[in-house]
Amino acid sequence: MNTLKNKVALVTGSTSGIGLGIARCLAEAGTDVMLNGFGDARSVESQRAELAAEFGCRVAYSAANMANAAEVRELIAQCTRELGQVDILVNNAGIQFTSPIDEFPDEKWDAIIATNLSSNFHSIKAVLPQMKERNWGRIVNIASAHALVASVTKSAYAAAKHGVIGLTKVVALETARTGVTCNAICPGMILTPLVQKQIDDWAERDGISKERAQELMIAEKIPTGQFQTAAQIGALVVFLCSEAAGQVRGAAMPVDGGWTVQ
Repeated sequence: MNTLKNKVALVTGSTSGIGLGIARCLAEAGTDVMLNGFGDARSVESQRAELAAEFGCRVAYSAANMANAAEVRELIAQCTRELGQVDILVNNAGIQFTSPIDEFPDEKWDAIIATNLSSNFHSIKAVLPQMKERNWGRIVNIASAHALVASVTKSAYAAAKHGVIGLTKVVALETARTGVTCNAICPGMILTPLVQKQIDDWAERDGISKERAQELMIAEKIPTGQFQTAAQIGALVVFLCSEAAGQVRGAAMPVDGGWTVQ
């Protein structure tokens, strides 16, 4: 507990799913937190207040659209204004769309690349100067098992996530002589709204129950036969932000139940 006290963490895409789980773990470890994402204003404010009350930390919120470079830069500036600085940046925001590549809508490709890859570039570029000035910072990019392997109908998502790993390695090299680290985590399958939609689509396409579609999806990819959890990803983020991980640089860490070792 409180291993990261007096640090400020910004987690993109953190109003639900993996991002919210990461934000909770960082708050529990002692950080102040900047939440970011879409959602009903009243619901998001309730979330923000509950997180602050539960962990006794400052919690701010921004609705910045991560597909917009100017809004990404303003997000870093807002967090710095409201919470004092950005010590930890977790690039988690992501969207998904599936289709065979010859039918893939151009606008969906552009949106996925902008949100899942380009946003990481813009946020890292904006935050690095202050991290370098303090000679301390932690950048954690949430990639995917699809950063390491591919699946049919996921050309844009796999391309973006593979790009995240390349970006992570370059930033790690460029910061190697500083107190700033950059690493990536590659989750496998976590039951988020995004994954639930894929399960629902599978069930509708094959005319089977959602429960059966979920079983088939897990069996197809994951040797352990179990979903991973947002809390497991959050715990790894906390480790990567600790002093114990000071020499972990440019890593792409799978948390995928054995998916990518097959």
